[in-house]
Amino acid sequence: MASKNLGIFVSLVILFASLDSTIPFADARQCESRSRTFRGMCFFDRNCALVCQLEGDFTGGHCIGFRRRCFCIKDC
Repeated sequence: MASKNLGIFVSLVILFASLDSTIPFADARQCESRSRTFRGMCFFDRNCALVCQLEGDFTGGHCIGFRRRCFCIKDC
């Protein structure tokens, strides 16, 4: 009887663990705005992200477009 209960318990744990990983979470919308302090052409996303984080509310940044401008990212 104890081994049957243990088997049921293990099965339920596996079931709930697999359900938890399949539930999609809604991602926050990302807003972009051009960096006010980045100067020159943007070649590396990491440099852009660091400058954006120093500007304040932004969580990161990346280089966009033909003219290679730095755009900062934050959750809307």
